[in-house]
Amino acid sequence: MQERVTSVGMTPRRWRLRRARAVLACGLVLGIGVSSTLAAWNDSEYGGATFTAGTFNIQGATDGATFSQHATAPAAATLSFAVPAVASAMSPGDAVYALFSVKTVNPSMAGAVQLRANASNNAGLGAYLTYSVRTISQTTCNAANFAAGTALAGLAAGSPLTVGSTSTQALSANGANQVNYCFEVTLPAGTPTAAQGTTLTAAWEFTATSG
Repeated sequence: MQERVTSVGMTPRRWRLRRARAVLACGLVLGIGVSSTLAAWNDSEYGGATFTAGTFNIQGATDGATFSQHATAPAAATLSFAVPAVASAMSPGDAVYALFSVKTVNPSMAGAVQLRANASNNAGLGAYLTYSVRTISQTTCNAANFAAGTALAGLAAGSPLTVGSTSTQALSANGANQVNYCFEVTLPAGTPTAAQGTTLTAAWEFTATSG
């Protein structure tokens, strides 16, 4: 029997075969599409943190109790040397004493402090004066407490005012301890007459380092 030919030039059998192939191809395309959608799903986890730098700062007091900051030499704390009349009119053999205390502020990390002297401390009367500094447990700096104190390395009795200490003192965090420095400044016996009427404005720096 001869197959009937359709209007587009194909027999019914060839037409059905072509349509079946088209449907099968659509199914394959749809299957691929579903697989691609599932594979595109994703998820992520993230970790993070905020970091803040700590602070380190010190403050000083001339009476061992009233602490404040003296950040620059022009605004330096004025050491109160005992017996002001003697300190302002020294004669050979006189010695005067003054306290300066240092501690960290709150809040602050711990650190260490070192006493340094100003190179210009040898001007005027500074050419004749000598000194030494010791740490004491009290907040009263006098001859007796100075004698019982702990000497700073590099500052033996009779040191020039331009010499600083070679040691450091520990400072606890948040002002938990304070270092009390007791200064002894002497106009040595035998100072020549040329020293009369001379004067000096001395300065010392307390250099602190964290950690």
